Amino acid sequence: MTQRFRSYIDGQWVEGADSAQDENPSDLASPVGEYAAVDAAQAQAAIEAAARAQPAWGLTSPQQRADALDFVGSEILARKEELGRLLAREEGKTLAESIGEAARAGQIFKFFAGEALRIPGEKLASTRPGVDVEITREPVGVVGIIAPWNFPLAIPAWKIAPALAYGNAAVFKPAEIVPGCAWALAEILSRAGLPAGVFNLVIGSGRVVGQALVDDRRVDALTFTGSVPTGNGLLRQAAARGLKIQLEMGGKNPLVVLADADLDKAVEIAVNGAYFSTGQRCTASSRLIVESAVHDEFVARVGRRLAALKVGDALESGVDIGPVASAEQMQTNLSYIGVGRDEGAELLYGGEELELRTRGHYLAPTLFAAQPQHRIAREEIFGPVAAVIRADDYDHALQLANDTEFGLCAGICTTSLKYATHFKRHAQAGMVMVNLPTAGVDPHVPFGGRKASSYGPREQGRYAVEFYTTVKTAYTLA
Repeated sequence: MTQRFRSYIDGQWVEGADSAQDENPSDLASPVGEYAAVDAAQAQAAIEAAARAQPAWGLTSPQQRADALDFVGSEILARKEELGRLLAREEGKTLAESIGEAARAGQIFKFFAGEALRIPGEKLASTRPGVDVEITREPVGVVGIIAPWNFPLAIPAWKIAPALAYGNAAVFKPAEIVPGCAWALAEILSRAGLPAGVFNLVIGSGRVVGQALVDDRRVDALTFTGSVPTGNGLLRQAAARGLKIQLEMGGKNPLVVLADADLDKAVEIAVNGAYFSTGQRCTASSRLIVESAVHDEFVARVGRRLAALKVGDALESGVDIGPVASAEQMQTNLSYIGVGRDEGAELLYGGEELELRTRGHYLAPTLFAAQPQHRIAREEIFGPVAAVIRADDYDHALQLANDTEFGLCAGICTTSLKYATHFKRHAQAGMVMVNLPTAGVDPHVPFGGRKASSYGPREQGRYAVEFYTTVKTAYTLA
């Protein structure tokens, strides 16, 4: 029997206005299920439910909120293998990566269960005698959440958990190609003791559901992770009505490899950052900037490493890289590979679709030798495609690393404390890695970037309080 994923509105599972198939990118002949897509009226009903439920939820005891989030985190961790298998089938990450993501989602809920008990405030003395000043944080109200498909458990977790921890109500719109993971998360939340309307899941298109979240004045804040064009469009609409907004919009992240680096480690770091999770990470190392003295040897070693990687069904043991998540993303990847060739970049490895045992969206990991001006070295592709760029020396490498409209993450491979220290200070990115892959951030630290990568307060960690609360200053005459 085909599994059907429905939305969750005002404490009830609801049918949608339309249906669509939930594809398995590893095996197109074996879909995950189908989902019921809501219409604009149902999206507005979810917003109404959230607006009705939020005031009371915002006044509940922090312990009640902590207990609910701890329940969710504990169940996710207990079921991480099951949830990881669903994620692997639906999004295409390898099973090991998918289980790891499920565990991270559980850890995020656990972290914010603790944060619910640590909401900060201040008590200050006024400049006026006999007057006390209190600075407190209160929930912003109804939070709209628009999440992408590439981390269908972890990214919703790091948006939903702080929203609820700080007393907000949430309306969550997942990406349409991962409704199963969204449903599984919502099903756990539906049993966490939350009052009806505090959490709502609305599965549907961005054109319908996303637009409802932007337009409805009962939504007080909107958090979005996705593409730059969509994020910029949301920012313009939010500004027009004064909507509080937080945007994470991707990157074109550099990994600098200096001549003094341990090349074996540098190759593993580059391959992990650029190609694991099929390169479908906003933190992927899609620009490999290599000092000239080791450029050719580095490229040769990366080529041998790529040849040894196994591409295949996300559920098969021994697979290093799963499928591209969708036909649309595959077409984007192939288009950029064509652009790279047309512009004169040298295709060093891969670049072709693969026909495997099952019919799916399989692409060979692809490496180009490129110039800084090539589009494949400047625009986010979001697939297993990387460009290697030659640098004269450290100063040139740093200049190339910063020569981008993005600023999410940057990495360097070096044994020099001098260069590592200088790079950490001068890389124009929100996150910097030294001798580590650019992809991989702990759940308790802030996540976000600079320039076109991000807008608004950071996500994750204690810094999440900046977006999900508003500050109130109160004076009392003794």
